[in-house]
Amino acid sequence: MNKAIGILSILAFIVVVLSAITWNHNRSMELQNNKNLAEAQEETEVTETVSDKEESQTIKKEEQTVDTEEPQEEQNVKDFNLIAKETQTQIAPGVTLPVWTYGGTIPGTEIRVTEGDYVKVHVTNQLDVPITIHWHGYPVTSDMDGVPGFTQDAILPGQSYTYEFKADVPGTYWYHSHQESSKQVDKGLYGALVVLPKDKLEADEDYTLILDEWAENGEGEMTMSSESSDMQGMGNEMDTSSQSNGDMDSKDLELQEEQMMKELYNIYTVNGKSGDLIEPLAVKKGDTVRLRFINAGYRSHGIHIPGQNFKVVSLDGQDIKGAEEIKDQIILIAPGERYDIEFTVNTDEDFIIDFHDDNLYNEQLKIPVKVSGGNGILAEEDSEKELPYFDFMNYGTYSTGEFTMNQRYDIDENIELNADSKDGTLIYTINGKTYQELSPITVKTGDTVKIIYENKGKVDHPIHLHGHFFQVLSKNDTPYMGAPIMKDTLLIKPGEKYVIAFKADNPGNWIYHCHELHHAAAGMMQKVIYSDYKSSYIPDPNNQANKPE
Repeated sequence: MNKAIGILSILAFIVVVLSAITWNHNRSMELQNNKNLAEAQEETEVTETVSDKEESQTIKKEEQTVDTEEPQEEQNVKDFNLIAKETQTQIAPGVTLPVWTYGGTIPGTEIRVTEGDYVKVHVTNQLDVPITIHWHGYPVTSDMDGVPGFTQDAILPGQSYTYEFKADVPGTYWYHSHQESSKQVDKGLYGALVVLPKDKLEADEDYTLILDEWAENGEGEMTMSSESSDMQGMGNEMDTSSQSNGDMDSKDLELQEEQMMKELYNIYTVNGKSGDLIEPLAVKKGDTVRLRFINAGYRSHGIHIPGQNFKVVSLDGQDIKGAEEIKDQIILIAPGERYDIEFTVNTDEDFIIDFHDDNLYNEQLKIPVKVSGGNGILAEEDSEKELPYFDFMNYGTYSTGEFTMNQRYDIDENIELNADSKDGTLIYTINGKTYQELSPITVKTGDTVKIIYENKGKVDHPIHLHGHFFQVLSKNDTPYMGAPIMKDTLLIKPGEKYVIAFKADNPGNWIYHCHELHHAAAGMMQKVIYSDYKSSYIPDPNNQANKPE
């Protein structure tokens, strides 16, 4: 009897255990089903169907709160500390000016890194005005682009801010403030960013040369005669209200402002020094020399390297396929552009890199090249000889490139650059409107974009696109006949027409604008936004500190 009771107890226990196991299994299946259902509902909520002209495709909305990638494990992290502060510096013999600097020098601390590095730049503002840093030409993520009121708030006096990005696109770039940039870049807030390729032999000598212009009075103001206008506040706008009966149209005003600017900025510098203060470049015969020219000013400058066969190896940080040697050609570098030039020193004589263009003060721009172990003789040059200008549209090894004139584009824009007079003030326009009046160009990730730029005005407009490189397809209806040229800044002279194309491959909020920064401040700027991008930054329209122009 006791044995039977024991067996029954064991059987009952087994039944209870099996019941519990079965209940737990069913409960787990129920929870997993609920989880899968919730995930499916969430997926449905953040997915939308987009109709294309030819097909429908499903894409996930980008609910992005932080754009910046974190450094990978074992990735080399390069830290830089930049203090924005005012100082006094001698820029020309007998001329010392109050300047604003990143790091106490003009130009600011050079940020030179190697492809694959992760870069962190810690900025502390010791000026009494708000600032930012824009990484000109380098495709950072949108939140690092440095446009106040659009991608971030300006860095207020006493505040600090850290910019960070992956250095995975080799080339020559630069950085500058985008807060009231026509004033702040004018005062010296800029420096070079160089990303060296990790698997490429470096030149024997590698020099960064930043060109700029300064107003000797240090304030950028110029008072004209009673028959003309005053240009105040760094030339952001030109007050024409004193003109009688509106007898000057916008074309006349453009040319008048251009002449005033040409005379006003009367000191030309290389790396913050003019004339005899320009530091000589030390080379040896047989050296391979790389010169990284960056134009941080407002005037285009025509570079001449006498007696040397040289190659233009890179434009705006992008290498040129099949760059061939040329000689005695003028390299015209516009505001915002970068030209990398390489040559092998073929002489025992010293020589001078000078400038051939229509600027007024070129005698101040002479870069001495000292050949170590040479004969110490300075090579003579025929300064009266007329030389041709370099044309990148017919340079390098021809190939089709990523884009063509005849392919179908998702976005097709026609943009006219011009000027007008509004309430007695000279403004610069895009399709007849200024920055605050213009609707954005809207793209989505993966779009191909073609833009036709045509300069209908009377002055140059170097147009700079943030966050992207574009291919130059044609000039004045003539297709390029050399290597495909990729740029981020393009000089468009009066009457010229260019066709460019790019892929929308860097989601974010961006702008393009004229890099004669006074023109941007007077209206020549437009937003380019991604419809499938959501920024974590929400601008405050009442924040008067943010001034992106």
